[in-house]
Amino acid sequence: MTTPICGVDIGMERLDAALSGQENARKHLVVERTPEGVARLAEWCRAHRVRLVVLEATGGYERLVHRLLWAEGLPCAIANPRQVRHFAEAIGKLEKTDRIDAGVIADFGATGKLRPKAPDDAAQARLGELVTRRRQLVRDKVACQNRARLVEDEAVRASIERQIDFLREEVALFDREIAEQTRTAPLASALLDAFCEIKGVSTASAALVLADLPEIGLLTGKQAAKLTGTAPLAKDSATIAGKRSTRGGRASVRSGLYPIVTVLVRHNPDFAAKHAALKAKGKAPKSIRIALLRKLVVRLNAIARDVRKALAESQHNAVAA
Repeated sequence: MTTPICGVDIGMERLDAALSGQENARKHLVVERTPEGVARLAEWCRAHRVRLVVLEATGGYERLVHRLLWAEGLPCAIANPRQVRHFAEAIGKLEKTDRIDAGVIADFGATGKLRPKAPDDAAQARLGELVTRRRQLVRDKVACQNRARLVEDEAVRASIERQIDFLREEVALFDREIAEQTRTAPLASALLDAFCEIKGVSTASAALVLADLPEIGLLTGKQAAKLTGTAPLAKDSATIAGKRSTRGGRASVRSGLYPIVTVLVRHNPDFAAKHAALKAKGKAPKSIRIALLRKLVVRLNAIARDVRKALAESQHNAVAA
C-alpha cells in the first residue's frame, strides 16, 4: 500500500486532517490550531507514514502550522484554494464541510502536482509583513484622498487631510524599515540594487517583488509570467484559435508593479519602442500595459537569475580560497 498524503483544512481555531486514498476514508483528526495541536497532528502523520502534508492557503492562518510541521521533519506543500475547489467539483464533491475539505485537499495532493516548500525564514517573513502593511497604508491614503475630493465642509476636509498626513508619514516609515530589512541578507540586498538599476523601479517596487515573488531568478521567463498572471494563456480547440487572455497569478505583484509601467515607458527606450509597436497594431491600452508588465517581470527574473549565479560563484570561490 502506498504511503498517503495528509490534507489539512485550516480554520481560525482548529485543524481538520484527512488522508488520501479510499482505504483511509474514515481516518480523520481534529486538533486546535496551537503548537500543542500541531504536535498531535505531526504525531498522527508519522503514525500513518504520511509522505507529504498539504495545507490550503488561508490568508496567513497556515503559516504557524507550516512552520511547526516543517520543524517536526514533515515535508509540507501549500495548495491554492481555487484549484482545490475546482478539483472538488471535477470529482463530484459538491458538499462542503471541514472534514470533506480535508479529504479533498489530501486527494488533490495525491495527484502529484505539488512539491514540498520550506516556510519562509524569519527575514523573508518580516519583509513580507512590512510590504503588506505598506500596501495597506497606501490603499488607505488613496481612499482618504478620494474622500477629500468630495468634501465641502472645511472641518471635515481638515480632518481627512490630517489623516492623509499621518498615513503619508507611516508610508515613509515603512519605506525606511523595508530598505533596512532588505540589507540584512546579501541576496536580498544584491537583488534590490540590481532591480533598481531599471529606471522607474523604486526601492518599494523592488521590495514588493522580493516579498511576494521570492522564487524570482529560479524560474524561466515563461514561468515567472504565469506566476504573476501576465502570460497570455492559450484557448484553442481543434481548428479554432481562441483569443488569448491573462488570468490567475499573484495579484499583489501584478497590482504593485502595474502603476510604474508608464514611468518605464517614459525612461526606457526598449519599453517605449514596445509600447509604440503595440499601439500601432491597435492593441487596447490595458493589453499594452499588461504586455509591458510581462516584459518587466521577465526582465526582473533574468536579472535575478544572473545575480543568484554571481553570488553563488562568489561564495564558492570564497570557500575554495
